[in-house]
Amino acid sequence: MTLTTFLKATTAASLVLAANTAFADGHATHPETGEALATEQTFTYRVGDESPSYDPGLTEDVDGSAVVRDLFEGLMNQDAEGNLIPGVATGYEVSNEGKTYTFTLRDNAKWSNGDTVVAGDFVYAWQRAASPELASPYAWYMELMSIENGAEVIAGDKPVTDLGVSAPDDTTLVVNLSQPLPYFAQMVVHATTFPVHQATVEEFGSDWTSPENIVSNGAYKLSEFVPQEKLVRVRNENYWDNENTIIDTVTKLVITDENIALTRYLAGELDQTDVPAGQFPRLSAERPDEAVSVPSACSYYYTINMTDTTNPALKNVNVRQALSMAIDRDVIVEAVLAGGQKPAYTFTHWATAGFETPDTPIAGMTQEERNAKAVELMTAAGYGADNPLDLNLIYNTNESHKSVAIAVSQMWKQTLGVETELANQEWQTFLETRGNQDYEIARAGWCADYNEASTFLDLMQSDSGYNDAKYANPRVDELMAEAKTSDNPQAAYTEVEQIIAEDLPIIPIYHYAEVNMQNAAVGGWPFTNFQQNWYSKDLYKIAE
Repeated sequence: MTLTTFLKATTAASLVLAANTAFADGHATHPETGEALATEQTFTYRVGDESPSYDPGLTEDVDGSAVVRDLFEGLMNQDAEGNLIPGVATGYEVSNEGKTYTFTLRDNAKWSNGDTVVAGDFVYAWQRAASPELASPYAWYMELMSIENGAEVIAGDKPVTDLGVSAPDDTTLVVNLSQPLPYFAQMVVHATTFPVHQATVEEFGSDWTSPENIVSNGAYKLSEFVPQEKLVRVRNENYWDNENTIIDTVTKLVITDENIALTRYLAGELDQTDVPAGQFPRLSAERPDEAVSVPSACSYYYTINMTDTTNPALKNVNVRQALSMAIDRDVIVEAVLAGGQKPAYTFTHWATAGFETPDTPIAGMTQEERNAKAVELMTAAGYGADNPLDLNLIYNTNESHKSVAIAVSQMWKQTLGVETELANQEWQTFLETRGNQDYEIARAGWCADYNEASTFLDLMQSDSGYNDAKYANPRVDELMAEAKTSDNPQAAYTEVEQIIAEDLPIIPIYHYAEVNMQNAAVGGWPFTNFQQNWYSKDLYKIAE
C-alpha cells in the first residue's frame, strides 16, 4: 500500500488560534493575516435562479453545489489553489494496483444534531445516489468514478449493496474501483459523494432538507429558506473545525435581473454579484478593487437536439457546421460580454490541468473565411435566400444569456439568412425541457466536476446523463474508455475534440471567466482555484 497523508494548511494557525481568545470571543484579528476583522461577520451574495435541490444526492447545478458545500462536508475539500486537503477524511491510502482507496475518517466529525459522522454514512449516501429509486440526475457520476458495480447498480441489475464501497469500522471507508483512475481522489470533492444522515432521510423523505428537518455535517446549518427569494445558513456549532470559522451568517438572494442585482450591490446590500454583460470595463475602471475576472472551469456552448424530435435540418452536419462557423466568437467575448472570457473552438476549457488544446480547422480560419465557408455549407444543405431556415433557440432566463442569444441570432441572420425564434425559460423548467429533448437548439454550460479533461468530454459519451444532444458515436465512447486507463490520455482527448469539431452535436462558444463585483472587505476568496469551489468557512470580513 502507498500512503498519501494530508496535513491541513491551517494547522499551525489553529495552534495560534487556540490561544487567541480575542479572536475566539470577538473576532478581533485574523489569526494568519493579522487583519482587523469586522464586528459583523456576514456574507450576502446573489444568484440568478433557484437551485432544483440542496440534497447532495440530487443537486446538479453550480449554485446549489456551493450551498451544499457549506451544509455538508465530504471526504476531501479544496484549498484556495484547488489542492486537495482533508475534509471528514484525514487522508487515504491507495493500493499498489490503484484499484482500492482506503480513507481514514477523523473521529471528531459530528452531525448538526450531535451524532458522530461515521464511514457508514458515506456508504449509505453513495448507495442512495446510485440507486434507481432516487433517480439522481448525477447517478452517472458514480459510474464515472469507476466504482465497482456502479453501472450495474445504477441500471438496477444489481442491488445497491453490491456497490464497491464499504465501512469495515466507523473511521474507515474502503472504495473498490473496477479499474485504476488516477484522478479518483479529486472526484470525492463533488457534492454527490457527500454523506447524508440516514435516519433523517428515512424519517422525512423528500422534506428532509427543509430547515426544520435537516441534519447536516458541514460548517453551516440551514436556518431559513424561502424558494425563489433567499436561503440563509448559520454556523454549525457541532462542526469539528467550528473554532476556525469566522463568517457567522451566509445569505443567498435570488435576483433574476443582473442589473437590479448590480444596483443593490452598489447600494451596499450585497457582498457579491455577477457583472452584467458588457459592463466589466466600466466597472473595472470605476471600482478596480471590486471588479474581478479570473479563469473559471466552465465552457459555454449551444447543444443541438440530435434526436428525431428535432428540426430535420439540424440532422444535416453541413447545417450544424455552418451555424458554428457563422458565430463570431471574438465579437461575443470582446463586445457582448467583455469580461475576460475566451473564444471556444473546443469543448474542454483551455486552462484545464494537463490538457493541450488541439488544433481544429475552424480555429485557424479568419471570421471572413468562416463566413464564406458557412454560406457554402448552408447552400450545399439546400438552404438560402429562396429557402430560408427557421430555428428555435432556448435559454434560461438571464440577461447575459439573452445578449449572447440575440447576437448569435443576428449573426446567423446576416450571414446565412436564418430566422431564429428566441425563448427564455425559468431554470428548472429549462432543465426539464432540455433534458427531455423538447428543443431544437439550447443554451448550455458545463463546469468541471474535477480538474481533468474527462469532466468535459465524458458528456459526449452516448450514455452520459448530461448528453442533452443525445449524440452517439462509438469511436468517442471507445476513446473515452481508453483514456481512463491511459498514462497519457491527451491523444484520446485530442481525437475526441476533433470528432466533436467535425460532427458538432454541440457548438462551443466561449470559455468562462468568473466575472464578479465583490466587496473588497471580503477576504479569503479562492480566486486561484480554477474550479472556483468556495467554502464560506474560509471567508472573513475585514474591518473598514
